[in-house]
Amino acid sequence: MQLYDGTVPVAAERCAAALGFFDGVHLGHRAVIAAADRWAAEHAAETAVFTFDLPLGSRVKAGGRLLSDDEKHRRLASVGVRHCVQPPFEAFRGLSPEQFVDELLVGVCHAKAVFCGDNFTFGKNKAGTARLLVQLCAQRGIEAHILPMAQYEGQPVSSTRIRAALAEGKIEQVNAMLGEDYCIDFPVRHGRQLGRTLGFPTINQIYPAGMQMPKSGVYITQVMLEDGSLHPGATGLGSRPTVGGEGITCETFLPGFSGQLYGSRVRLRFCRWLKPTVKFDTLAQLTDYVSGAADAALAWFGGQSKTGEANH
Repeated sequence: MQLYDGTVPVAAERCAAALGFFDGVHLGHRAVIAAADRWAAEHAAETAVFTFDLPLGSRVKAGGRLLSDDEKHRRLASVGVRHCVQPPFEAFRGLSPEQFVDELLVGVCHAKAVFCGDNFTFGKNKAGTARLLVQLCAQRGIEAHILPMAQYEGQPVSSTRIRAALAEGKIEQVNAMLGEDYCIDFPVRHGRQLGRTLGFPTINQIYPAGMQMPKSGVYITQVMLEDGSLHPGATGLGSRPTVGGEGITCETFLPGFSGQLYGSRVRLRFCRWLKPTVKFDTLAQLTDYVSGAADAALAWFGGQSKTGEANH
């Protein structure tokens, strides 16, 4: 997938463009992209998305971000997107709806057809609606397709709903609505190395401010290392009350793994919320708690790592 900052046209003469912010690349987003991809295949065109870049914590989009940009791009590419146009929001927020269509959809995206959800807005102060998009595109000979919101358990799928489920630790619901397991890919950082002294060394990842965090607790997870190998994990997300921790950390114990991972970008996939974090009276009790979580992770994945050994 090729990335563009919106200052140059896409390297394709004809595109079917899916429009949206695509935080999470959830079932609704995937339906919009799939419709664009089908149209592109039938009309000798290429699939593109128009999205935009927002700093973490921006008030333009309420709530914490579900995915890092890298993970968002990986998922977009995995569902068939060939071109991703992602200008900074500030670069086009002042455009009228007409300018948005002419300068970005026609001029940059080379759109011959556009696809979006029925709640899509565009242009300065959200002046453009899905209905107006249809009108403006028709005047320019562009097809416009408006898709209804995807449903899960009888309710619309949205990034807002997924954030709420994530904050409640309902990982199975989160993963079902995303269409792919929720994961983070933050760099591994140095910690206090207390786990190593207790016999369960952990990899430590820190959620940047502005990212949506799951409910605190212990999770069954799976780690993909940079070499592609997969490893069962027991992840503790919280303030480490037993050892007087400060701030929220995400620490993952990989049973049976030994190696140096500091500075690497590992993908941590969340599979199930297992139990809450607990303040123990002794470190021995903490060790037993972690061991129990590790046993649960091994049982969940059949007891072993996959795709060979890691480079460490």
